[in-house]
Amino acid sequence: MVPDNIHIAHPDKLFIGGAWVESTADRMIEIVSPNSEAVIARVVDGTEADMDRAVAAARTAFDDGPWSTMAPAERGAIVRRMGEELGKRAPELSAAWTAQVGGLASFAPIMTGGATATFMAIAGYADSFPFVEKRPASQVHTAIVAQEPAGVVAAIAPWNAPYGIMSSKVAYAMVAGCTVIMKPSPETPLEAYIIAEAAEAAGVPAGVVNLVAAGRDASDHLVRNPGIDKVTFTGSTLAGKRIGEVCAGRVARCTLELGGKSAAIVRDDFPIEVAAAILGNTITIMSGQVCAMLSRAIVPRHRHDELADAIAKVMQGIRIGHSDAPDTQLGPVAMKRQLERVEEYVALGRASADLVTGGNRPAHMNSGYFIEPTLFANVDNKSRIAQEEIFGPVLCLIPADDEEDAIRIANDSAFGLNGSVLTNDADAAYRIGRRIRAGGFGQNGMKMEFGLPFGGFKQSGIGREGGVEGLHAYLETKTMLLDATPSGF
Repeated sequence: MVPDNIHIAHPDKLFIGGAWVESTADRMIEIVSPNSEAVIARVVDGTEADMDRAVAAARTAFDDGPWSTMAPAERGAIVRRMGEELGKRAPELSAAWTAQVGGLASFAPIMTGGATATFMAIAGYADSFPFVEKRPASQVHTAIVAQEPAGVVAAIAPWNAPYGIMSSKVAYAMVAGCTVIMKPSPETPLEAYIIAEAAEAAGVPAGVVNLVAAGRDASDHLVRNPGIDKVTFTGSTLAGKRIGEVCAGRVARCTLELGGKSAAIVRDDFPIEVAAAILGNTITIMSGQVCAMLSRAIVPRHRHDELADAIAKVMQGIRIGHSDAPDTQLGPVAMKRQLERVEEYVALGRASADLVTGGNRPAHMNSGYFIEPTLFANVDNKSRIAQEEIFGPVLCLIPADDEEDAIRIANDSAFGLNGSVLTNDADAAYRIGRRIRAGGFGQNGMKMEFGLPFGGFKQSGIGREGGVEGLHAYLETKTMLLDATPSGF
């Protein structure tokens, strides 16, 4: 069962070893619409035994198949064919995001198109990346440094941007020469099915790409499987810590892209109305469900009240509605438990800060997981609403004494994923940005460039995705010291 505008051939099967196969258990995952709260799709729920089957298939494909030893340019050509297949299915991928997450239909083509373009750009690294190179050496005749595939990869993606995040992981793994098991979030498995079908249509060798949709227990079992050489995970810091512990126990490689509580510093030179428009509209992007979201705004104390009033006016003008309506600016959060989480933090905020606007379910929405854009002012940066990731349309406005105090507050966080400064002075933006302990930083808003490295400091993660740096995470470096120069160098 899938929506009519999404065409998946085998939602009742798993993709393992190049074939669509039955699960070892007869159970299904139900996907619920955040707009209507109705079940809109069902896919098969994989088991621990299914995970073992997928790892065995990927292991065989890596150890015995041609993929890991294939010339990078050959791999790249196959990955590009897969990207072309994904491009043909752009409307379905857009529809899947709106149906499962409640992402705005008006924004979905941008998300989908950008992700497929990133997939194709990653394929291009197969032609340009120096997988093998001769290096200068003083003690031996010839030194060669080779970048070899890390092995079998478990790719675990979250529910907020399931296509872009999973497709990027798959593309990097394939270009590197790895084989991969896709484990999508049980709330958003449809995109992974489309990726698997694209791999099949592109002629990807059997076992190179596998798919098992499953819940937490099977996912934990996958990470523990000794046949997994590397785990790439995007999701919450809590889950990332668990995965990191398991990987450390057997010295498996891992990349962790985790949570954030990113701060935007508003300088005195920046107009209040412009700052309010940026901050008030940014927090509603994907209903605030973005790991790099600017969810803390730090403002000079003497401008605090004026900015609070201006942001409130912006938020009060935002149109809340079903995600498929063309004029909707704020759709639902993705699921019931996420709405309940946001409401719990709103309750904490009411007790510790000043609620300026929002905090309630919209009166005109009788069903679905909707909540108003919410602003808390005079927030203590030590409070839970300022320190913990809410993952919803909730903005904390924090007063600072001066610029030094603002930088201190921005860095006073367990996270370090993103940051921003609102200023017209590029020199000041650079100076402040270099002092913020975060993996990303932008001037005048939440800036993201997917062709460049992305990741966090502190508890926001380990490693980087994006750019050529993203490929390094799927490679192992081998140094070869030889008595003569082999042919071809």
